[in-house]
Amino acid sequence: MKPLENVVVLDLTRVLSGPYAAMMLADMGANVIHIEQPKIGDDSRAYGPFIGKESAYFMSLNRNKRSMTMNFKSEEAKAVFKEMVKKADVVVENFKPGTMKKFGLDYSVLKEINPKIIYASCSGFGQTGPYTMKPAYDVVVQAMGGIMSITGPDKDTFCRVGASVGDIIAGIFLATGITTALYKREVSGIGQEIDVSMLDCQVAILENAVSRYFVNGVNPTPLGNRHPSITPFESFTASDGLLIVGAGNDRLWKKLCDLINKPELIEDPRFITNADRTNNEPALKEILDAVFVTDTIEHWLEKLEAAAIPCAPINTIDKVVNDPQVNFREMIVEVEHPTAGKMKIPGVPIKFSETPCGVEKAAPVLGQHTDEVLKEFGFDDAEIAKLHEVAAV
Repeated sequence: MKPLENVVVLDLTRVLSGPYAAMMLADMGANVIHIEQPKIGDDSRAYGPFIGKESAYFMSLNRNKRSMTMNFKSEEAKAVFKEMVKKADVVVENFKPGTMKKFGLDYSVLKEINPKIIYASCSGFGQTGPYTMKPAYDVVVQAMGGIMSITGPDKDTFCRVGASVGDIIAGIFLATGITTALYKREVSGIGQEIDVSMLDCQVAILENAVSRYFVNGVNPTPLGNRHPSITPFESFTASDGLLIVGAGNDRLWKKLCDLINKPELIEDPRFITNADRTNNEPALKEILDAVFVTDTIEHWLEKLEAAAIPCAPINTIDKVVNDPQVNFREMIVEVEHPTAGKMKIPGVPIKFSETPCGVEKAAPVLGQHTDEVLKEFGFDDAEIAKLHEVAAV
């Protein structure tokens, strides 16, 4: 049995932040019903790359879910949704704020139908504040949330983080909020509304950039691969490419000096403490690069690992998906999609000892489970046929 089995989630989200949160719940066993617009579906079904006619982007975010269609412009569809809410535990949506109210399906309405419902919203800027109605995508909140201003090769070049952290981090916070509210409901017996802002989540993960600003009043800037306050803790140039070395304390620093046959660096007044090393990082990097460039990445990794000094190659995706540690922990799994066939996707990173999670089924095709779900919620064949007839589903 998975930890969230028997939890029913009505997933109205699309694209990335909301679907990622709902996918996390589905991976943990929740019965997630992805409710999509008839004929069109989730916006991300149109995003490449494609396997046949199916979006690999969509399929990577919607495994372990079922799909049904519902046209919220139809009064019949709204009535069906309200009936489903009576038996549901969670409603999750990432529409523009105010959209669910226009549908007549906002929290104030649904909690009257089911006081235990947990109603979770994710949007660019949240349900309150001066930016509430502004549109947002991942790159927008990465820019506004400050993370781009500390990411890049140098102080004059700001870069978007390679993964869509504006969306994904919001999705993780949203899933955390939902599971927390489910736990609280076990005590209180009532649900609640959850409001997650993508911008808020970016601010929450700025880590020491915020504390550095408030301490010294200076804006942090991009530093490439180095750490702002720990040295050496960055990439170095070997004879065949780059490797990462993180000597995060004085003990590891001394071990590194001995390993590279540079014991004199230990007593060098420029490098005695971590603060000294950080203040003199350019000079130290020049010295270390001159050492590392004399041999290969493989050579240095072998020596560094033997000395228990944290280190790594900078893996490309082909190396990641074939890494023995990644595969041992089932972080690349294969699923069989009803039309796209076999495909590989990331696995579940949370490992439970008593209630293990996994990827049991591929993402659904659009509307694959509409009739099946309606029957589960008590609608008979004649009622379902009528809903199809009036284009409610």
